[in-house]
Amino acid sequence: MTSQTIEGACAFAWRNYLLLNSGISENDNRRSALYRYVTDLRDMGEDNFDLLQIAAVAYLKKLDELHDDRCARLAADQVLAECLESRSAQPTRRS
Repeated sequence: MTSQTIEGACAFAWRNYLLLNSGISENDNRRSALYRYVTDLRDMGEDNFDLLQIAAVAYLKKLDELHDDRCARLAADQVLAECLESRSAQPTRRS
């Protein structure tokens, strides 16, 4: 399941990135950087597919804006933290 989660989150983010950025090669270095970032998140214990997708999209966006892997990781981590905080603040629903 772990590799499927990583592959799925990366594929989602990469497809959307290519749709927004024509002229980018399928084998661009950003794709491998994305995979490393999502793998690192998963290795740190994040296994929620939706959150990994959000972090992956944020990472690619920030990588384009900041042109620096470390800064993009920090910015995407901040987006992920905000999502986690938002989710924990929502009241639980009863069926």
